[in-house]
Amino acid sequence: MAVEALKEEIEAAHGTIHLIKEEIGKVLVGQRHLVDGLLMGLFTKGHILIEGVPGLAKTSAVKALADTIEADFKRIQFTPDLLPADLIGTEVYRPKTGDFEIKKGPLFHNIILADEINRAPSKVQSALLEAMQERQVTIGETTFFLPDPFLVLATQNPIDQEGTYPLPEAQVDRFMFKLIIHYPDKTEEKEIMRRIGFDVPARALSVIDPARIDQISGLIRSIYMDEKLKDYIVDLVFATRDPKAYGIDIAHYIQFGASPRATIYLSMAARAWAFLQGRAYVTPQDIKTVAPDVLRHRIILTYEAEAEDIPADGIIANIFDSVEVP
Repeated sequence: MAVEALKEEIEAAHGTIHLIKEEIGKVLVGQRHLVDGLLMGLFTKGHILIEGVPGLAKTSAVKALADTIEADFKRIQFTPDLLPADLIGTEVYRPKTGDFEIKKGPLFHNIILADEINRAPSKVQSALLEAMQERQVTIGETTFFLPDPFLVLATQNPIDQEGTYPLPEAQVDRFMFKLIIHYPDKTEEKEIMRRIGFDVPARALSVIDPARIDQISGLIRSIYMDEKLKDYIVDLVFATRDPKAYGIDIAHYIQFGASPRATIYLSMAARAWAFLQGRAYVTPQDIKTVAPDVLRHRIILTYEAEAEDIPADGIIANIFDSVEVP
């Protein structure tokens, strides 16, 4: 697509983005970073993990996004007694016919809210692996393709809270973003009190359909990224695996570096962020903006890092300070 034509398409698409944000804003106060992350995940079809203490409207944000889309939405409350069959479905025996009938589980919807995902044991969390990566599930000996779009938006409480189970690394890696949300400021908190405590709560209206989502996804894939920026992304990811090669003395803090999915998702997320800014090209700052959300859950820290209370975000900042910007 020609640059000028792409710019015009992006400008036109921003009318839809404005409508989505307007509808979400009826329900959600503030949390711009969260809303932008949800939109980038939606248009790149990347799953998102949202972490924050209870009461920060994680569930409300996902529900509001789902309400703006003409698609099927299902909330799954993860609990310690949940079973894999409760997610994907199971075979049910029918005595009258002597046959087994497939009963599909709640994963057969477009948008899945996996609420408090880290309150379920690992075997249930792992049941999502095939669905998230292959967008299909296997029940018995039969494989079923999931609907398009298929998006898992999971919320979790900080893992140091009681009754939580750390997610398996293989599953965490399948999330495009890990978004960290924080408490609102005083102005936002007062507005939350007014909306919930004094007014009738509003609900977001549907303003976009799956066909339009696919169209915007195509625009994002068409956004220009220079070869030097592609090399920059590869260098950033490689610096998490072999920091000494880049002159960074942090190898003793990193047990495992980021996987190749980090390279893929950094490229996708940078283009999605450029799109949200109304540009048809990617800048180094776009990569820096999205990198913490893409990398923080893919860098496995050593016990030494944990003992010294060095977070993954600190490691990422160190890498950005050391890897040369094109």
